[in-house]
Amino acid sequence: MERVSVPSAEIPDMSREHKARFAWVPSRALLASIRAYQRHCASRNPLAPLLKKWAVLRHGFWSVMTGADIPLNTKIAGGLLLPHASGVVIHPDASIGPNCLIFQQVTIGTRGPGGAPQISGHVDIGAGAKILGPVKIGKHAVIGANAVVLSDVPEHCMAVGIPAVVKPRKYSEE
Repeated sequence: MERVSVPSAEIPDMSREHKARFAWVPSRALLASIRAYQRHCASRNPLAPLLKKWAVLRHGFWSVMTGADIPLNTKIAGGLLLPHASGVVIHPDASIGPNCLIFQQVTIGTRGPGGAPQISGHVDIGAGAKILGPVKIGKHAVIGANAVVLSDVPEHCMAVGIPAVVKPRKYSEE
């Protein structure tokens, strides 16, 4: 049986976000505009203010095309996969670790004052899931489709249901 390599929870794999120059991949173009904006904010290049405005325009276009609400200043580590970015909403104070996978209609937000979710590396979030409040999601966790996560999820666990129940993940040893 062939071994499948698991993405790292610490080292971002930027090839997961790569987009060919004229390829129509709206979710990757949206991420590219966010990365460009953050890069130009930190740049001392004299053209940085102009390039930053261009990144804002690109972000606005791709936000409309994808139907996603991901603010420009969101802390997103590298290697994020958004196969279908439609309806994805991420709070600006949330942080997302490297090599995560987020499907459509996911909400990562707050439940009022108190903080936003902190998602560790290599977390898979199923379609329609809601992660709300100051929760911490551990490395290599899986959030099931339509789960409503209101409490912390430890490493290597999965959360399913409304409200989410945390269960250990089972691995086959073949």
